[in-house]
Amino acid sequence: MKYRTVTERSLFAVGVLPLILSLAALAVLCAVLRIPMADALVYRAEGAAVAHGTDLYGFTVTRWHLPATYPPFAAILFVPATWLPVPVLKAVFAVGNALLLALLVRLSCRFAGIAPRPAALPAAIAAALWLEPVFQTLLFGQINLALTCLVLWDLTRPPGSLGKGFAVGVAAGIKLTPALFLLHALLTGRRREAATGAAAFAGTVLLGALVLPGASADFWTRRLFETDRVGKAWIVDNQSLQGLVARVLHTSAPGAVWVAVAGAVAAAGLWTARRSHERWGVLVTALTALLVSPISWSHHWVWCVPLLAVLVAEGRTRTAVAVAAVFAVRTLWLVPHEGDLDLHLPWWQQPLASPYALLGLAVLGCAAARARTQPRSPASRSSASTMRYA
Repeated sequence: MKYRTVTERSLFAVGVLPLILSLAALAVLCAVLRIPMADALVYRAEGAAVAHGTDLYGFTVTRWHLPATYPPFAAILFVPATWLPVPVLKAVFAVGNALLLALLVRLSCRFAGIAPRPAALPAAIAAALWLEPVFQTLLFGQINLALTCLVLWDLTRPPGSLGKGFAVGVAAGIKLTPALFLLHALLTGRRREAATGAAAFAGTVLLGALVLPGASADFWTRRLFETDRVGKAWIVDNQSLQGLVARVLHTSAPGAVWVAVAGAVAAAGLWTARRSHERWGVLVTALTALLVSPISWSHHWVWCVPLLAVLVAEGRTRTAVAVAAVFAVRTLWLVPHEGDLDLHLPWWQQPLASPYALLGLAVLGCAAARARTQPRSPASRSSASTMRYA
């Protein structure tokens, strides 16, 4: 027993070493390059607009002239960001996102039904840090890891848990795309969970309207539909279907073609999610949301972490390595993308410019084929109700 304990401690130390090195390398990189954490500054400006009563959707900040794009409820949550000096705020975001990554890896293991060995968990965190969506989230000071943890924590709670669905509804109130998980819950017969989430989402809208009535009216009647405020849909940063279609057609406004493609993928994705067993229903829903959203920046694809965990849990090691490579090699940044060069890429560079969208479509296609050949049993009717809880 003593030898076993010493061995486990040694293995844990071996796993912690790459994590320490990864975090140190990230810290040095941030310091040397003076990473601006532009999105964190936008959140701070949103909180300031709430605190000072100024126009929430009328400002732009940073040298990229970034505006507020989230619902008013999110801006209310960002008020504490105004209490900290900018250097301290950046440090808080960096440390907070590193801790959230550790939580996401742990939640992904629970989601996949994996009981990681002592050395595996810190090593997995160290490796996940260099996946492009995770890395970009840390550099930009984004909230993707927080939202994914919120959703995944809720979805991995045992069926019938008190308030199950509430956290997904709150996540949807911060950033609208998680609302698709509520539709998935409804389609798979988890009506109570869907109703709880819908009530939570409605509560966030109501709170936003009470605190910021003008901004709420502005957002829900006008700003919500101005997707061009978020950024140019055709640049390689956008890994949604709209970005893929725009680059393939060499047009900044894919219009009806994109709407038709997104509609078909949304329908197919929801059908596949409803038919899929266990965890794949959740993963398909997440990927469908990322694909059909008008804008899905590369750092939004942090759902790659639970996807990899499920592939490892199912023994698909080679597939997991291939998927990890797609999210690590950063091919989208290797193609010409200065100015409007994204719109003039030759055919052979198109897969390099849209790796996540193409991978998402491939996963949906495989999951759909699997769902068609494997009939649903009563025990697997809900993709969340049959998860094993580690």
